[in-house]
Amino acid sequence: MKIAVNTRFLLENRLEGIGWFTFETISRIVKLHPEHEFCFFFDRPYSKKFIFAENVKPLILYPPARHPFLWYLWFEYSVKHALKKTGADLFFSPDGHLCLSSKTKSISVIHDINFEHYPDQMKWLQRKYYLHYFKKFANYADRIITVSEYSKNDIINTYGISPEKIDVAYNGANSIYKPLNSLEKKEAQNEFANGCQYFIYIGALLPRKNIARMLQAFDGFRVSIQSDVKMLIVGAKMFNTEDIEHIYNSMKFKNEVIFTGRLAPEKIEKTLGGALALTYVSYFEGFGIPIVEAMNADVPVITSNVTSMPEVAGDAALIADPFSIESITEAMIRIYKDGPLRNSLIEKGRIQRQKFSWDKTAEQVWQSIEKCVI
Repeated sequence: MKIAVNTRFLLENRLEGIGWFTFETISRIVKLHPEHEFCFFFDRPYSKKFIFAENVKPLILYPPARHPFLWYLWFEYSVKHALKKTGADLFFSPDGHLCLSSKTKSISVIHDINFEHYPDQMKWLQRKYYLHYFKKFANYADRIITVSEYSKNDIINTYGISPEKIDVAYNGANSIYKPLNSLEKKEAQNEFANGCQYFIYIGALLPRKNIARMLQAFDGFRVSIQSDVKMLIVGAKMFNTEDIEHIYNSMKFKNEVIFTGRLAPEKIEKTLGGALALTYVSYFEGFGIPIVEAMNADVPVITSNVTSMPEVAGDAALIADPFSIESITEAMIRIYKDGPLRNSLIEKGRIQRQKFSWDKTAEQVWQSIEKCVI
């Protein structure tokens, strides 16, 4: 069997959510199935480290697909031609986009459809593209993979897709995330938080990540608790961050908030492992990988009571209402003051984290591929 894979998000030193999903699942699948041939479709020069095995044939298809007009050209012309030329039996697309004019069987990985619920949080042209095409992609795909039962039900209810067409393959977490000993934790505090304890947020600075309310909640925490605890925010600025900047500038304890920007995985491992707790109170997630990463690092988790987050967290997190500043503040106070609670969440996290691994994800993705072509 010849499987074509959209690998345009495999970018050296720039892997984000979809890129990591592609890397972790496809690297395993090609090694586990040497009897099959894989054609990787890149949209720019690629790193050789992404050619995971001898049964991989890389192709660069132009133009680089980093803009809605170029997305259309890349998928409807370049990908269509490459699928026909290579004689692919299946097109696997980890970012959800498909070639609607190709007759090749296809699997679309739709991680979530946040843009259907919060369309104003995307740039105008991207929003128009996603709202116009993703329902088409979902209906056109022979199978759909998504990353949580929440996202599966959301796709079913929003696009009218049959449940039998959708498979759930939970995300895993990078294996570098492990518990730190007391000395390593102190080193992390010294390096990133002036020697103090800290809450941590990891992820892009997007409106739906609810960072503005999290900052307000941290301000409330510092007003209520006499401590030198910091708030560490790890991630790059994205679209529409004016609200975050406004709230930050109005904070009483804004000098206790540390923005690190994007960090390399080995740095994130250290910052996460040294944290008092992960504060991940987004109001929309298809999965929420940092929740599992924190569990792998034996770090307590505060997360939201909406969308996929209760499903991923189980009973191993302190759940807050993301639309209530007071609820988030209360959770931060409880985590800080209650040592037995922290220990209990860590113990429960060690059990909950066993549900999620990239090995399991790759196995579930392969099962979907077999359903599609057999």
